[in-house]
Amino acid sequence: MPDDKVKRRLTTVLCADVHGYSRLMEADEAGTLETLRRYRTAIARLVERHDGRIVNTWGDAVIAEFASVVEAVQCAVEIQQEISNQDAGPPPPMRFRIGINLGDVMVDGSELYGDGVNIAARLQELAEPGGIVISSSAYDQVHNKLSVGFDCLGQRPMKNIAPVTSYRVTMSGQTAQARSFPPGERPTSQTAMAGSQTDAARRDRSESSNWMGFVSDGLAKLPRPIAGALTVSAFLILINIFTGMHKIWFHWPVAALLFGAIMRTALRDRPESGGKGER
Repeated sequence: MPDDKVKRRLTTVLCADVHGYSRLMEADEAGTLETLRRYRTAIARLVERHDGRIVNTWGDAVIAEFASVVEAVQCAVEIQQEISNQDAGPPPPMRFRIGINLGDVMVDGSELYGDGVNIAARLQELAEPGGIVISSSAYDQVHNKLSVGFDCLGQRPMKNIAPVTSYRVTMSGQTAQARSFPPGERPTSQTAMAGSQTDAARRDRSESSNWMGFVSDGLAKLPRPIAGALTVSAFLILINIFTGMHKIWFHWPVAALLFGAIMRTALRDRPESGGKGER
């Protein structure tokens, strides 16, 4: 008897789709079809290079399968770069959106079915034209293995599928740091503002650290008495400022400290006499 049991496996699914395909076809059917064929050839070549296989190519979509999540994401990045480099023709340009998911799928011959594929297709819909969005299961496998950044999108609603935490792949030279959100929580304007405030605070701390390092290095090059006098003088000036500038008194103790430090340094560095006088 034939084995009718459904075969399953864990795999990485890449779904790519042309943004605004109907609009492009309406504007120029022949040119759009020619461009689509050219890009599909490039996509097939890159998929094969990363040890993947094309599962299906209906309409303007491409479904591919990879054994490695890292290879799938790297392939997606190269696909977007290849299309961007090739797209030198007249407007409007053709842009793909790509979604990637690591999940369980049902296998029927060479075809794949199930939520593992559906989630990849829904993630593709979340991507910007020319962009890539991956699921949290894929992110867990690649976030520290590739030289790209990731922006957490939180849990976005998906048609006929439970919300899945997703991440946008940032391919620019500046790598964005991913933020993790608890299950059920979605990024809001408040969380985005908090993230911006956190980044600003981090930059302020970095600038403050650089400034303090510069001052510390400068003091280290001065004679110890003068460096000590300058340090105490700075504290006296701050005390005067915080207790009220209506009465300025710091200049007298600061002048005395600096005078004493300079005299001490001069006396210490004065050359000793060449010999003792006879009595």
